[in-house]
Amino acid sequence: MYLLAIDWYYILEKFLLVGFIVTLSMIVAMYATYAERKVAAFLQDRIGPNRAGPFGIFQPLADGGKLFFKEEIIPLASSKSLFILGPMLAMMTALLTSAVIPWGPDLAIKGRQVPLQIADINIGILYIFGVVSLGVYGIMIGGWASNNKFSLLAAIRGASQMVSYELPMGLALIALLMLVGDLRMSTIVQDQIGKGFFNWHIWYQPLGFIIFFICALAECNFGYHQEYSSMKLGFYLFAEYINMFISGVVMSTLYFGGYDIPFVDETTWGLDPWLLSVIGFVVLMTKAWMFIFLFMWIRWTIPRFRYDQLMSLGWKKLIPLALVNMIITAAVVLWLKK
Repeated sequence: MYLLAIDWYYILEKFLLVGFIVTLSMIVAMYATYAERKVAAFLQDRIGPNRAGPFGIFQPLADGGKLFFKEEIIPLASSKSLFILGPMLAMMTALLTSAVIPWGPDLAIKGRQVPLQIADINIGILYIFGVVSLGVYGIMIGGWASNNKFSLLAAIRGASQMVSYELPMGLALIALLMLVGDLRMSTIVQDQIGKGFFNWHIWYQPLGFIIFFICALAECNFGYHQEYSSMKLGFYLFAEYINMFISGVVMSTLYFGGYDIPFVDETTWGLDPWLLSVIGFVVLMTKAWMFIFLFMWIRWTIPRFRYDQLMSLGWKKLIPLALVNMIITAAVVLWLKK
């Protein structure tokens, strides 16, 4: 009797959605490497990858094949189990963050409403922060298990950087959540739909978005995987690009309407719901790729901060600004409720 009560269609839908999102994240990570090399080449007046296929579009496949077939080297002085666990944990946490993101309007399939969201939990944004915080362990484990002092120093720097910049990022989000009144990612998107382009949260929280964006830039880390090779190195690199992709999707969801189509009221189109879901997904991907391009543009045009400057910016500038933004938002919300 219990088996008969299981909704097998629901389970199948979730499995297919998980497979699709994991595959999408991997493909985006692959071609983000190609995009970054092309963007860097454009900014430096070079051609960039142009050998593997037309315009070099098969270069990510060549790079992936190279990593896959390279000799796997594990230093003798390393902690083998932790050395293997580090990249696995980094990759797992990068993929888990996508579970609560609404990727588009619900799909209508044979009378069933299929949400394009793996889990619509009531603490969606807290879930993302919780999973992102676990990524610190992947960095620290990778740097420490290598038994290389330079990897360890880079890991300590990266972990302290992530922990420091999660504080102003969280404070910026508190101000946004005061306006929405809900932690569900789906509710945050729906709150921006209905009044057109000017209902997006970017207009109500411009300072909060700037703080969030700077923190997202600071969350990207490199240097702690010096002793890694083959696909273990590939996992760390892929995890960074997946984090960049998910950061773009999250910022699009929180501040730019998510899958909402700018300047268009979707209810007046009269389109098939299935087609509208596809269009919404494409719109969200376009917004995310715009953020990825912006990440790369900044990375290749602006000199990097020294570590002390980076920490000073986070603790002495962004946290006070985020607190001021939160207080002003709270005052405005209270005033509007009167």
